[in-house]
Amino acid sequence: MNMETLERILAEHPFFHRLGKRYLELITGCASNVRFGAGEFIFRYGAEANQFYLLRDGKVALQITAPGRGTISILTVEEGEILGWSWLVAPYRWKFDAQAQGPTRAIALDGKCLRRKMEEDHDLGYEMYKRFAKVMEERIEATRLQLVHVYESER
Repeated sequence: MNMETLERILAEHPFFHRLGKRYLELITGCASNVRFGAGEFIFRYGAEANQFYLLRDGKVALQITAPGRGTISILTVEEGEILGWSWLVAPYRWKFDAQAQGPTRAIALDGKCLRRKMEEDHDLGYEMYKRFAKVMEERIEATRLQLVHVYESER
């Protein structure tokens, strides 16, 4: 029988590809399994951000609410992707709503735990910032494209 451990799941996730075993061990100490039901909000805009998630199954819509337009989905995050970067940047508040589009399984990583470990080990911190910079760039680009689409549809 092949035992599925959090460390193995993290090691196999694309986000942590080629991350050293020592760092994986540190990060695993901040990890736990979580599940969300269809329609459940994983986080809400403006709330305290102290986690991020590695999606294992399911889809999560990142959304904003625009006056006069209602809810706008910016991006759908799927299996194998990362959800949440606001835990990494003070003042640690969510910038979007995140809503499960169906049953969703994920690994939750405790942001407070990771921030402490990254402060203690600056090499780990640098490695995490490099990886999250790519996620942040992708989310900014997705938001830009969605805004272009919204404004084009008004013409």
